[in-house]
Parts: sequence; structure tokens; C-alpha cells
Amino acid sequence: MNKRLQPAQKQDRQPGRESEMRPQPEYLPKFPGSGRLEGKIALITGGDSGIGRAVAVAMAREGAKIAIVYLEEHQDAEETVRLVADEGGEAIKFAGDIGDESFCEQVVDDTVKTFGRLDVLVNNAAEQHEVDDLLELTAEQIERTFRTNVFSFFYLAKAALRHMKKGASILNTTSVAAFQGHKTLLDYSATKGAIVSMTRSLSEALIGKGIRVNAVAPGPIWTPLIPASFDAEKTAKHGSSAPMERAGQPNEVAPCYVFLASEDASYISGQVLHPNGGNVVGS
Repeated sequence: MNKRLQPAQKQDRQPGRESEMRPQPEYLPKFPGSGRLEGKIALITGGDSGIGRAVAVAMAREGAKIAIVYLEEHQDAEETVRLVADEGGEAIKFAGDIGDESFCEQVVDDTVKTFGRLDVLVNNAAEQHEVDDLLELTAEQIERTFRTNVFSFFYLAKAALRHMKKGASILNTTSVAAFQGHKTLLDYSATKGAIVSMTRSLSEALIGKGIRVNAVAPGPIWTPLIPASFDAEKTAKHGSSAPMERAGQPNEVAPCYVFLASEDASYISGQVLHPNGGNVVGS
């Protein structure tokens, strides 16, 4: 637990900035693409950095066109758009608060206006705030965390379903915290548990329409959310408690999303994949 895995560092605002992290997260796919998402349109929240950026680049490598949504990290978002272009893809970006239903509806509508369709929704953006004592957890923080982490998933799914056809998929980012809990991230863990239940329920609701719904539950991954959430010493040790004794990289998580969005996963719905460094958890 005392192993230092990266330099101690702290960012003073959420969401964090990938451009300020040392070392930089690894986001480039490890292997050449094979056209598994050729012609698909993917909308990814939190697509400016971290897991969202890695998913955007990986899906672009597989032939998808990308729309990313972010709050205000403009430099990171521009870099993701550039990285998608480097893969021969096309990306558009939207800045705003996904806790606002009207913004979510506008993002989906504008994506469809630009690209003509929507095939893959990746609900990925999240926030988390440490609280050492339940008595310190305010109603304002609980509502804010649920609005970003859960309400937005409903808002975007509702808007996306107006355009999605048979063969489309919805992918939700939950967390190992949904299965193991986290003593200082009470509201965050609760939102991630809600996402698991939402994934299973929405899968049942949509399976008759040929739309698959799955989730990914990352463990400790090296993303901007880490230095933006924890103090410098905790950040330095991030990942040390995993059985692999290190933090995972975004490009070790992104292939789960590519797989679930592709026809390789045509018989999979209502499930959760666990790229978490070896933690054995109930699914």
C-alpha cells in the first residue's frame, strides 16, 4: 500500500487536465485496427481525456466517426480531436454540463445532424469527491454527483434512442467501487452501483429492439480524475492496492468498449466487463 507508482501530484479542479499529468496516460491502441466499427458513429462523454480519450482513439482506429462531450477542458479536447484525425477519422466536440438534460438533447441532435446517424453511445463522464465522514457529505454534493454520474446517463440514453436503430449499442462506465465499495467515495460508489442496475434494466428494455446495453467497470486507472480527486500522496500510490500492484492505463480499458460496440459482442447484453488489475468481484 505504500508503494509509490508515479510522482506525487495534485490538481485543484475537476475535471482534471490530462495535459498537466506526469507521466502522461497511455491512450494509443496497442494494435492495428481491423474495421470492426467501420461506418459507425460514436458519441462519448468525457471524451477529452482519460478512458474517454482512449476509447475515442480506439474506435476511430476501427473506423468510427467520433463526437466527444466534455465540460471545459478545451486543450485536452482539441488534442483528442487531433488524435482521432491522426487515425484517419473525423471528430466533433461539444463543451457543456451533461447534468443539464437540454444540453444532452442538443448534443445528440447535433451529432446526428453532422454525421447522419448515431450507433454507439458511451456514457463515461463522471466526478468524485472524497469525504472522510458521512456527516460531512452534503446534500448538494450528493445531488451534484448523481446528476453528473447517473442523471446524464438517462438523459443521453433517452435522446439517443430517438435515433438508434437495430444493431446500436449503449455502453456505460461503472467502477470496481460499485462491487467493492469505497469508504471515502460514498456517493460516487452509490452512483456506480446505480449504473450497474441501470445497465441491466435498460438491456432488458431494449433487447427486443436489437439494441445492446453493457457496462465496463474499471479498477484504478491513471486518468486526470485521480490527481483531481486525491491528495498528492494518495495519487502517488494510486493502483498499489490492485493485485497487479499498479494503476492501469486507459489503453488497457478502451478495448473493452470497442469489443462491446462491435459485432464480436453480438450475443452480449446486460453484462459488465472488469478491467481492474486482477480484483475478483461479483459480476
